[in-house]
Amino acid sequence: MLIVLFADADVIEAGENFSVGQRQLFCLARAFLRNAKILIMDEATASIDVKTDTIIQQVLSTVFADKTVLTIAHRISTILDSDNVLVLSEGRVVEFGSPEKLKNQEGSMFSALVKGHY
Repeated sequence: MLIVLFADADVIEAGENFSVGQRQLFCLARAFLRNAKILIMDEATASIDVKTDTIIQQVLSTVFADKTVLTIAHRISTILDSDNVLVLSEGRVVEFGSPEKLKNQEGSMFSALVKGHY
């Protein structure tokens, strides 16, 4: 479980005294505490280092396992263990399926993205 402690920290308006990454962690903690049934993340871990992103993905896969999680991401590693991936190009759906299926599909845009990432 991910624990974030900011003991005795004053919070100024809009939390501007915290980094963008820290504010993103606050949002995830709020969703967890509210027992959100649906979690929509738009580049939620973009301002977080890769190591912390990996930890967050592990936490999300357990804590939100029985919830609906919609993740908009540019980091391929963020979505590799999702149930399904929807690939858009120029605002149109070009692929939909499990990451494993799309990754192994010859000529797949998702496959090309994965290969280009590594």
